[in-house]
Amino acid sequence: MAETSGKISGLRREAGVIGLLYASLGGIIGSGWLKGPMEAAQQAGPLSVFSWLIGGIAILLLALVYAELATMFPRSGAVVHFPHLSHGVLLSRIWSWILFLGYVSVAPVEVLATLGYMANIWPWLIYPKNHALTPAGFGFAVLMLAFFTVLNLFGIKWVMRITTVAGWWKLAVPLVTIFGLLIAAHHTANLHIQPHQMTSNFRGIFTALGTAGVIFSFLGFRQAVELAGETSRPQRNIPIAVIGSVVIGIVIYVGLQLAFVMAISPADLTKYGWGALDHAKGFSVGAGPLAALASGIGLAWLAMLLYADAIVSPGGTGFIYATTSSRVIGAMSEAGLIHNSLQRLNRFGVPWAAGVVSFAVGCLFMLPFPSWHKMVNEISDVMVLSYGIGPVVLLSLRRTLPGTARPFRVPMARILVPVTFIISNLIVYWSGVATLSFLLAVVAAALVVFLLWRVIKHNSIAALPWNSTWWVFPYLGGLWFLDYIGSKSMTGGLGFLKFPYDVIVVAVFSVMILYVAVNSALPMEEIQAYIDNL
Repeated sequence: MAETSGKISGLRREAGVIGLLYASLGGIIGSGWLKGPMEAAQQAGPLSVFSWLIGGIAILLLALVYAELATMFPRSGAVVHFPHLSHGVLLSRIWSWILFLGYVSVAPVEVLATLGYMANIWPWLIYPKNHALTPAGFGFAVLMLAFFTVLNLFGIKWVMRITTVAGWWKLAVPLVTIFGLLIAAHHTANLHIQPHQMTSNFRGIFTALGTAGVIFSFLGFRQAVELAGETSRPQRNIPIAVIGSVVIGIVIYVGLQLAFVMAISPADLTKYGWGALDHAKGFSVGAGPLAALASGIGLAWLAMLLYADAIVSPGGTGFIYATTSSRVIGAMSEAGLIHNSLQRLNRFGVPWAAGVVSFAVGCLFMLPFPSWHKMVNEISDVMVLSYGIGPVVLLSLRRTLPGTARPFRVPMARILVPVTFIISNLIVYWSGVATLSFLLAVVAAALVVFLLWRVIKHNSIAALPWNSTWWVFPYLGGLWFLDYIGSKSMTGGLGFLKFPYDVIVVAVFSVMILYVAVNSALPMEEIQAYIDNL
């Protein structure tokens, strides 16, 4: 393949504001909108509407943080550089593993969601008992990932064109679904909560954030941030794209959840209740919940539209994550975290080698986690933890680089940024001790391998910036310990921390960690040297 002589910094700046907006919106409206309303309703009943509202507002705060950082440092894959800017190479190394795991796994998640719907037509794709991929289904999934990778090789201009066309579709179909369901069936009595369900429904608002795919659905906003080095006006385009996509996503998801709750048959609620709603007629046969609901209330045309969208929406999200994951891998190469050959560009200005690596690892990722529902819990935690570094970096750079130009500034940062960090940690906490244990085991294993490599190559690990990074170990370990002793019903822990007191403990812990982390940041001279080197 013909290559340019440039590196990841030589990407072409051909992405416009509409393309970036739909890149982020395409990351938000994926498989979550097709399955999330049912799973959220089972956990929180009619209060599930607040799960999407709270989750959306939490991610909106994160979007503000990343809008400021991305306009300060508009490079594709810049999230890899943010931890290095504020705290040095060791933190960058740790967070790059989290970013890598999070980004390369989303496209496979969306492919599996697509195949889950396609199995209603071609049942040979999925085993019916455990919803895992058959050998033929795995082969089909690999072909889909390969198709996304090949499309990405033809340059960001074509990626933006495809994303914009898919974006209009992905915006229109949910809106049609909302109005179609509300007009055809609007049982307002479904919004009433039985007294004996109040406690479980209230707790379900928060557990649904992680386990029903609520947070997972909103996390796609950062696609525009990852493509910041490929737009000519990042100072204007990035804030519009990341903030606008989250606001649109909140409106759509809250509307969908409300329409879903009100369209459920009261007879089914009486017989099964919210928790066992998936056993009701139609929902139990493997059809998508929204399509099954549309069929049940006589909207056959809407059901057919939703089945078509079951391919377009997750597929479009998988495509844009295939795009941005290659930029993250290229940035890791640029930062010296992996081999420098992975930032090579082809003649269309695309990091093709990074795209091939993303494809290969994505295929491997589907092997141990073949079920969409099983994977979404792991990915939600990985992605949220990767986003949580943003508030730390922003406050650190506000302290060490106060005079640096900031085209976009988070308002009331002294209040909103700590609140954002608290929310990020609460979402990780609510995802459960089993999920967090998996993530930290992967990070710990990777850290051990890295330290062994440093000893072999440099005979010492003393030169690493331990003074600016030590806080991350009590941070991650403390989060796991709080999960371990947390509420049985919300985290699967021992039950020593009861709701809502656990929320207070996590908040206090987060503020303490944030204070230590900000005061452990690198001095201005080292930060400026890193920027100059890039």
